[in-house]
Amino acid sequence: MTASVDLWTASLCKPDPGYGGWAHVRRNADGTLAGAAGGERRVGGARMVLTGVIEALAALTDLPVDAAVTLHFADPALAAELVASDGAYATAEPETWAAARKLLAARPVLALSPLADTTPAAGFLRAWADFGLDTAKTRGTFKAAIPRPNLLKFPG
Repeated sequence: MTASVDLWTASLCKPDPGYGGWAHVRRNADGTLAGAAGGERRVGGARMVLTGVIEALAALTDLPVDAAVTLHFADPALAAELVASDGAYATAEPETWAAARKLLAARPVLALSPLADTTPAAGFLRAWADFGLDTAKTRGTFKAAIPRPNLLKFPG
């Protein structure tokens, strides 16, 4: 293995279905941080969870496929869904599910790590997912980088 990276992801949807937001943060082995947040209108919670994972994994194009990746996720159902072939997420969002599974399959060294709601990292990510949701209300679908000064406050 030539590299390692930690990814944190969280999402929310109010109401479900309704407005949704997602956020992810990446920490490389050298400690550098990057992240993004986004949102959509008229969307379900499963789509937002999967979109957060897709965006986080898609941001790894600069790393070799054998890089060790740890995915910290706030959705408690995600781990079970990622190893199931026909879970609720696959039924609710078949195209998004297929895109997420493809990105997961491309990363052979992937560890899944649940992120408790009470951790500061989960709070940070949920705040950015909420920003994504609020921005989607006024602008529609969007995605933006989390500014560097904000990333420096990431507690993960």
